[in-house]
Amino acid sequence: MPVIDVHTHMLNDAWVAALRERGGPAYSVRELAGQQAVHMHGAPFMTLQPGMFDYALRIENMDRAGVDIAIISLTCPNVFWGGEDSSTRLAQLMNDDMAQRQQQWPDRIRWFATLPWQYPQRALAELERACAAGAVGVFVTANVSGTSLTDPSLAPGWDAIDDRGLPVLVHPSAPPGVREMDVFSYNLVASVGFTFDTTLAVSRMIFDGFFDRYRRLKIIAAHGGGYLPYLAGRLDICFRNMAPCRERIDRPPSSYLRQIYFDAVLFTQEALELCVGVAGPDQVLYGSDYPHNIGDMAGCLARVDALPADTRDKVRGGNARRIFGL
Repeated sequence: MPVIDVHTHMLNDAWVAALRERGGPAYSVRELAGQQAVHMHGAPFMTLQPGMFDYALRIENMDRAGVDIAIISLTCPNVFWGGEDSSTRLAQLMNDDMAQRQQQWPDRIRWFATLPWQYPQRALAELERACAAGAVGVFVTANVSGTSLTDPSLAPGWDAIDDRGLPVLVHPSAPPGVREMDVFSYNLVASVGFTFDTTLAVSRMIFDGFFDRYRRLKIIAAHGGGYLPYLAGRLDICFRNMAPCRERIDRPPSSYLRQIYFDAVLFTQEALELCVGVAGPDQVLYGSDYPHNIGDMAGCLARVDALPADTRDKVRGGNARRIFGL
């Protein structure tokens, strides 16, 4: 069974240059401990790594770890800054770059489309263009510059993605209210804030009836779904005992977890096994978070390989082959 990495990122110099030039006032690129780091409101939240720009190094590291195919995506803060024209051009730039890399390494690289989500008509046009160029899914952050993924303004994009039945990687960004929550201290935005962002976004989707409206698209919740596997019982007891939780759905929230896919970017065996137990072995996909400084291509795969054999093969690549049509 080929190993398929569904959560792995690439950037390019033009994206970083645009962020430097037009990312303000929220975003900037500054030096931190001898490395360049993306800052939000003056606090660091993503350190730029050489592997984010070097595809030859990526292939070398994939060979070393035993990973066959990488489905690459951009990372936060995506292209949600700089205005409509800038956001659209950057989405086009990233999609063109990733399409070119797939042509360069056709047996090793696939990619998620980047969209200017906050501008629906531009997003629809870029979705069509990216799919024609070979995109196998769509990338979105768990909030679009503070806008919830269930906001009606984003519905045209979801409608089009659902029509195509595409997988969507929901990847965290810094959650709204980061300054008020003081998660920039000790870089809590990476250790806690990101997983909170995904948990909140997908929980809202569940209670909003999103998964009843959109039956064909396939949501992949990053980092093992954040806290979702751990909170399944709490979501259900709130549903049973609190009327607002039943405004738009009529079945337990945990039942929707079997409609969601989860990546295996988890850093203990126990957490991975919990995720598989809650979601089911058909819903978990190998991911590495390479080349972030907390990415772990070999470690994440070793934990997957320690699962029972039938589950292991599904998570290593069987599930990804099915949902991406590879």
